[in-house]
Amino acid sequence: MTEFNNSSNPILVQNYRGGIVESFHRGSFCVVDENGKVLWSVGDIQQRSFPRSALKYFQHIPFLLSGGFDDLGFGPKELAIMCASHNGEDMHLEVVDVVLGRVKLNKDALQCGAQQPTRKNDYIRLIQNDLEPTCMHNNCSGKHAGFLAHCVHQDYSLGDYLSPQHPLHQAIKTVTAQFYEMIEDDLSVGVDGCSAPIFGMPLYNQALAYKNLIAPMPWKDEAMDSACKRIVYAVTQYPELIAGTKRYCTDLMRVTNGRIVGKTGADGVYCLSIPEKNWGIAIKVDDGKMGPQYQVAHGLLIALGLLLPHEIQALKSHGYCENLNFAGNWVGNSDVVPLNCPF
Repeated sequence: MTEFNNSSNPILVQNYRGGIVESFHRGSFCVVDENGKVLWSVGDIQQRSFPRSALKYFQHIPFLLSGGFDDLGFGPKELAIMCASHNGEDMHLEVVDVVLGRVKLNKDALQCGAQQPTRKNDYIRLIQNDLEPTCMHNNCSGKHAGFLAHCVHQDYSLGDYLSPQHPLHQAIKTVTAQFYEMIEDDLSVGVDGCSAPIFGMPLYNQALAYKNLIAPMPWKDEAMDSACKRIVYAVTQYPELIAGTKRYCTDLMRVTNGRIVGKTGADGVYCLSIPEKNWGIAIKVDDGKMGPQYQVAHGLLIALGLLLPHEIQALKSHGYCENLNFAGNWVGNSDVVPLNCPF
């Protein structure tokens, strides 16, 4: 079992109350250029972690390459929901239902588990209608619907579609190793929150993958290059499907008009592609808190000069957060530490 002493990484986000730092979040980040050279890093970028949902942009490349995605008549909206970590809003459920319906399946085929909707109002609406959350509300239901559609097209078995030995995940493992520049046997293997196999690697390689998603690479033939471009197009054209209302991924890609491509992952992961630079960025917050990684991403993009003034203003609530108590009174704030770009 690999051990990690997170005190080796610097503090990236601080929570203030009454003028003092009450708590903080350590972590690391890595920025690489089109050649894989580290332009800027903080903390231990060789520490292994699982990209979690940040892997989703790569998990459907085998489906695109197989021709099944097109054979089944799917388009950018369906591809976006397959790559999503969504809120479980109606707009998300509708597209997941389209994917399942195209292969004559329903929610009972999903093995991701039931999850309550992210937004409180959506959950309250379920309760008011005497309904329970289902697998459709799971933030990964689009990914699983895509998995099942791939399996139906390839005539793969459905009951064990989450087995690491299933041909679906063997194909995903091969693609993961390629984009993350790892040997397949060197990938760590675990089980994600949605029960799908998940692969782990150093943070540096997670930055490489997001660079490889958008940068020209010698091993990208026409089909692979097309698959990558289709993913980027889908998630930037339909950012509301990738996450949802008041979510950083959605707001970032909408506000920047797709100039920046982002994807969150559970336990404090955030990854970014910068198409105009062919850069890749990966962030890991050590304690796994969901929220600080968005603050780090926002601060990092500002420090790198990648956000325009109006974009900074539009996204400011994701960087500087006011802390309110149960009575609605302001008690402090949370903010990323100053980040000084070395170039």
